[in-house]
Amino acid sequence: MAPRLLVFTRTTGYRHDSIPDGVAALRGLGAFHVEHSEDPTALEGPLDGYAAVVFLSTSGDVLTDAGRQRLATYVESGGGFAGVHAAADTEYGWPYYRDLLGARFTRHPAYQPGRAVIEDRDHPATRHLPPVWEFTDEWYDFDASPRGSVHVLASADESSYEGGGMGEDHPLVWCREQGAGRVFYTALGHAPAAYADPAFRAHLLGGITWATGA
Repeated sequence: MAPRLLVFTRTTGYRHDSIPDGVAALRGLGAFHVEHSEDPTALEGPLDGYAAVVFLSTSGDVLTDAGRQRLATYVESGGGFAGVHAAADTEYGWPYYRDLLGARFTRHPAYQPGRAVIEDRDHPATRHLPPVWEFTDEWYDFDASPRGSVHVLASADESSYEGGGMGEDHPLVWCREQGAGRVFYTALGHAPAAYADPAFRAHLLGGITWATGA
């Protein structure tokens, strides 16, 4: 049986129109058995049977206290976690979550074309990409650069678009270890078009597969 993913898309803040496209894309990868939920109690039960938990454009406070404890225990014990796009705009009142993900979303400029510079050409999430990846997205800014506490896979070239706010060091995609678990995050994935892009789908496949430990 394919590895099980719990794909969680609850929103209590901004809701992305691309969420159904994202869920369909993860199912369409064919590599995982995807269980999709927006019910916070889904995180309160045992998570050990999942190869990874994926927060796909979640926003706001989306977990119960019991769910927070369960998710933290799951990752610390070796579970995989992947965050996509607005996963960084989530759980502002839970300090552990910021540490888990590596940074928090603060703002973004207009949706527009830009360039992502690939920093790790060997990671499964980025090894299929060109050294400079032309993409259209929101180019999230974060509260601080997570570099130093994460392994940066790709960064934004702010000279390639208007309105960037982080300067020369603007990580966009990264991975890290938390306890015995693995965490992958990509800031990309705002629009439905992203999830029809073969390069972006391969990006998700590689990142989530890495998070599962496979």
